[in-house]
Amino acid sequence: MLSISQRIADELSVRESQVASAIAMLDEGSTVPFIARYRKEATGGLDDTQLRTLEERLGYLRELEDRRASILSTIQDQGKLTPELERQIKQADTKTRLEDLYLPYKQKRRTKAQIAREAGLEPLADALLADPAKQPDSEAAAFVDADKGVADVKAALDGARHILVERFGEDAELVGRLRTAMADKGVVTSKVIEEKKAEGAKFSDYFDFSENWSKLPSHRALALFRGRAQGVLDIRLDLPVEEGQPHPAEGTIAAHTGIRDQGRPADKWLSDVVRWTWKLKIGPHIETDLMGSLRERAEDEAIRVFARNLHDLLLAAPAGQRATIGLDPGIRTGVKVAVVDSTGKLVETTTIYPHPPRNDWDGSIAVLAALAARHKVELISIGNGTASRETDKLAADLMKRHPELSLTKLVVSEAGASVYSASETAAHEFPSLDVSLRGAVSIARRLQDPLAELVKIEPKSIGVGQYQHDVAGGKLARSLDAVVEDCVNAVGVDLNTASIPLLTRVSGLNETIARNIVEHRDRNGAFRSRKQLLDVARLGPKTFEQAAGFLRIRDGENPLDGSAVHPEAYPVVQRIIKTTGRDLGSVIGDARFLRGLSAEDFTDERFGVPTVEDIIKELEKPGRDPRPEFKTATFKEGVEELKHLQPGMMLEGVVTNVTAFGAFVDIGVHQDGLVHISQLANSFVKDPHTVVKAGDVVKVKVLEVDIPRKRIALTMRMGEEAPRPARREEQRGPARPPQQQDRRPAAPAPKVAAKPVKAPEPVNSAFAEAFARAQSGKKK
Repeated sequence: MLSISQRIADELSVRESQVASAIAMLDEGSTVPFIARYRKEATGGLDDTQLRTLEERLGYLRELEDRRASILSTIQDQGKLTPELERQIKQADTKTRLEDLYLPYKQKRRTKAQIAREAGLEPLADALLADPAKQPDSEAAAFVDADKGVADVKAALDGARHILVERFGEDAELVGRLRTAMADKGVVTSKVIEEKKAEGAKFSDYFDFSENWSKLPSHRALALFRGRAQGVLDIRLDLPVEEGQPHPAEGTIAAHTGIRDQGRPADKWLSDVVRWTWKLKIGPHIETDLMGSLRERAEDEAIRVFARNLHDLLLAAPAGQRATIGLDPGIRTGVKVAVVDSTGKLVETTTIYPHPPRNDWDGSIAVLAALAARHKVELISIGNGTASRETDKLAADLMKRHPELSLTKLVVSEAGASVYSASETAAHEFPSLDVSLRGAVSIARRLQDPLAELVKIEPKSIGVGQYQHDVAGGKLARSLDAVVEDCVNAVGVDLNTASIPLLTRVSGLNETIARNIVEHRDRNGAFRSRKQLLDVARLGPKTFEQAAGFLRIRDGENPLDGSAVHPEAYPVVQRIIKTTGRDLGSVIGDARFLRGLSAEDFTDERFGVPTVEDIIKELEKPGRDPRPEFKTATFKEGVEELKHLQPGMMLEGVVTNVTAFGAFVDIGVHQDGLVHISQLANSFVKDPHTVVKAGDVVKVKVLEVDIPRKRIALTMRMGEEAPRPARREEQRGPARPPQQQDRRPAAPAPKVAAKPVKAPEPVNSAFAEAFARAQSGKKK
């Protein structure tokens, strides 16, 4: 049996020594970001993605080993552990296989089969199975015994049947074979529950639906489970059965148990045993297992989609240290205004009423102009919620009337702003500020630095997921927390300006130590060196080791404290300086000089080539930000509501969410449009994330607008024509599974100009369901 480290190494296609080193460091309390960045020699360069997978698999396999030991001990205590069974248990490589082997020995409620055995009916079952030529009624007559609860021949045969059904149903090899067949060829079907048909209309795509279990994509699977949870759909999983033919699973059971219908007296009774075994024992068991696996698979995919979107959103380009006005739009309640300085510090708030019923347009512009002049504001950040476009017009008019202010306006996602406003973090940060104004502060700051602001919000409230409300909360939280941790540490954190929530996400730190850092900073002033961290309460050498490289001090005593060079590696820099005869100030930023150095010349027994190469790159651009250059989309004038859209319109927008079936794009009409996966490129797209990511500015064309249902179909295939009307069979629904076209490759991009090709119907019922489900997951 392979060791845990060897199994993981095989799965990752790396050496076992790499995995073993990573496991040892994880067990010692090192974090994934620290190991990935500063222990490349030990792990052979495993990156953070590989290490996250390793960490997850390590947990699973250790749980598997604990369960294996428990099962072996239990069966040993029962005196039933044979050498062959022990070998099978030790070779079981999944929890499912382990539980199949354990099933006959598992403590369970008293079954009908147990009662039949106690009544002495097992010899009857064995006799009829061994020799079907025997007459069942005649054999059973000898076992009738009212004192044992066997009243007649029928009761005796029923008891014998229960014994064989349980025996066959607990045969691990048979169950495994049938599970494999069901996983390969099983079909998931759903039917509407008639009395729920009207209220469950949004699930109409699934009223008469079928698709292979192995091919069912996550978004459709989660839609099915949601429909079942709401009592609208009845879902089943079974093998396809040809008309007039027996169930294929029954044939497998019969062959495995040696049962054949040759017209002998007991053959019909044994055939009934086979049928009962599948219908009452193995079939329901496998269906439950595989539907559970389907949900887990769908949840894992949904979590991966959410994690990738969150990663892209957190690493979106920051506007940087520029004074900003944040506008949280509103109609009747007014537009909430917050001004933050270049460091994100709140300096002033107010509320203006440019929209009905007050219509104080000129007064609102005067207030904003005065605020901008007083605080030297450069940017206006506008939330994209209700009244966003009207407020965007206000900002445009302000810029037109006051060109001397040199303002730039941008619309940002306000997803999660209301969650932050009412949070404990916001209350601690702004105890005397009205909840309604806290959202405006968040909107301003998320333009300056999306990462620093969004870490204050529970990740699942940011609204970039696919069915995130249908997945297991614990698993989702762990995955998203890992994404936030990786993003924060990839960028690095300014030790002297970072908030408690941001510091909490730094490698090695927790909320208590983060709070202690801020309190130390408040009492003693800004940190001048990383070494001063050791003066913070409860921050010891191990925590310092894990965190120091990710914390930056700008203009500190040592220029290296503003870089990603870890303090433990400062001697390497000193060696470079001594060897080259240059001082640190002249070395930092001298790209030509640094690129001429050979990493091998500065290695030692502790720091190898990978670390030295990282140090040289960091010296070239110390504290460099890995995030892209800041840019934004320009919404088209006059296109502010759904009714303004027309098929064929060319627009610019921002990708707000990427799912397995496409990407949602904000084009400035208060409703994101969907670019279906088939419309993302002129070539086949398997994964939308390979084409776009959250935050991208893209050019799109309107394919179709469904105003009553508030749905917009867009394309990034600019040669496409407006779609043809849906054929009757498309409107009727899935003769084939909905969105089957998802998996069909589009024609390759032509090398010469070609005639436009008509697009497939984008807003059919399946599209509508996907659109509605993803949109329902978004929160303000």
